[in-house]
Amino acid sequence: MKDLLHSTAERAHHYLRGLNTRSVTPSPAAIARLEELALPFPEAPTPTEAVLEMLDRIGSPAAVGNAGGRYFGFVIGASLPAALAANWLAGAWDQNAYSSVTSPVAARIEEIALVWLRGILGLPPDCGGAFVTGATMANFTALAAARHEVLGKAAWDVEAKGLFGAPTITVVVGAEVHPTVLKALGMLGLGRDRVVTVPVDTQGRMRADALPALSGPTIVCLQAGNVNTGSFDPANVICAKAHEANAWVHVDGAFGLLAAAAPTKAALITGVGDADSWATDAHKWLNVPYDSGLAFVRNGEALRAAMAIEAAYLLRENTRQPADYTPETSRRARGIEVWAALYSLGRSGLEDLIERSCRHAARFAEGLRNAGFEILNEVVLNQVLVSFGSAEKTREVIARIQADGTCWCGGTVWQGRTAMRISVCSWATTEEDVERSLDRMIQIASNRN
Repeated sequence: MKDLLHSTAERAHHYLRGLNTRSVTPSPAAIARLEELALPFPEAPTPTEAVLEMLDRIGSPAAVGNAGGRYFGFVIGASLPAALAANWLAGAWDQNAYSSVTSPVAARIEEIALVWLRGILGLPPDCGGAFVTGATMANFTALAAARHEVLGKAAWDVEAKGLFGAPTITVVVGAEVHPTVLKALGMLGLGRDRVVTVPVDTQGRMRADALPALSGPTIVCLQAGNVNTGSFDPANVICAKAHEANAWVHVDGAFGLLAAAAPTKAALITGVGDADSWATDAHKWLNVPYDSGLAFVRNGEALRAAMAIEAAYLLRENTRQPADYTPETSRRARGIEVWAALYSLGRSGLEDLIERSCRHAARFAEGLRNAGFEILNEVVLNQVLVSFGSAEKTREVIARIQADGTCWCGGTVWQGRTAMRISVCSWATTEEDVERSLDRMIQIASNRN
C-alpha cells in the first residue's frame, strides 16, 4: 500500500506540474485512446499498480486541464493544495458522514466548517446547514425546507401527506433563473413550468418593481451572481416585499455568495442575508475538489423536518447528526476538505482569492475592449461576456480558442446575443495566465494566427 500511494502521488504531481505547458483541451488523439479502456471484463484480478499505470497513461492526457490557471469555463474552480490533500486523506479514512456514530471526525469537522462559513457569508449564526453534492442538490435541499415551511403555515404536513391535495404553492423566479433551480423545483413536485417569471433588467437582475402581488404559500427565488453577468438581484428590496406577504425567499448563490468574503464587493450582497435559505457551491470559488455543495436554511428545524430520517437500527446521539439535514444518508465526508480549504486560506487568503479573480476578469474585459471587441455586461464580479461580431463569427472564434488549447472559454446566448463567457474563479490563475490567454484570444479573434 505504501508503494502504491507513493506512486499515485508521483503520478498526480506529474500531471499537475505539466498543466502549465500542456493544452487545456485534450487532443482528439488522447480522447480517442480512451477506447483502450473499454476492454472485456477481466476474468482474473489485475495487479493494482498495472491498473493505476493504465489509468494514468490513458486517462491523464484525456483530462481537461481545469486544475490549471487557464481554464475559464462553466465557473469551475481548481483544487487548493490543502483541499486536495485533505480529500486524499479523507479518502483513506473512508468515512461515512451519516452521523457522529459512523464518523465522529466527519460530523465534528462539518460542524466547525459550518460555523466558519456562516460567518464568512454573513448568514445567521444559528441557521441550519447541509453538505451536499453541488448547487442543484443545495437548491433542492433548501427548497424542500421552504416547501415544508410554507405548507406548514397552511396546516399541511407535506412530508407525511405529500402534494396530493396540498394547497398550491406559488413559486416566483427571475427571467434568468438558473436551470438548476428549475430542476430542483421539478424534483420537488413544484413544477418547472408552473413558476411565475419576473422580468429582468439589462444585466439580468430581477426587477423589484415588476414583482407580482404575493399571497398564500409562496417561495421567491433570487440570484446572487448571474451565471452570465455575475450580477445580483436586489435582495434587500425583494426580501422586504416578500416578507411583508409572509413569503419565503431563497437565494441561488452557486458562486456569487462567496462575494461576501471580499470587502470591495459588499454592496453586491446587500440584503442577501435577509433571505430564508441559500445555496452555494464549494467546488467553484472556494476551490475544493468535486463534488461539494452547501445549503443553508435560517430555520434549521424546517431543514431538519424536510430531511431527517428515523429508523431503529440507525444509532443516534444527542448531538447534530449530519444526515438529518441532507437528502443522502450514506455520503462521503466532503466537509473535511472544506474545512482544510478555509483553514489554509484564512480570512485574508479567501479575500485575496475573490478579489484577485475579479481583477483578472476586469483585465480580460479591458484588454478585449481595447482590442475592439464588445463587452456585453457590466463586469461587477468574475464574469465577462464578449462578442466578436456576428453570432456566427463569435461561435467560430470560441471554437478556435477551445481547439487552440492555450485557454478554454465557453459560449452562451444572453439576452439574444451570442457571446463567449469568461469565468475566473481558480486560485491557480496568475497575471501571466491572464495575459497569455488574452493575447491568444485577441490573435485568434483578429485572424492573426
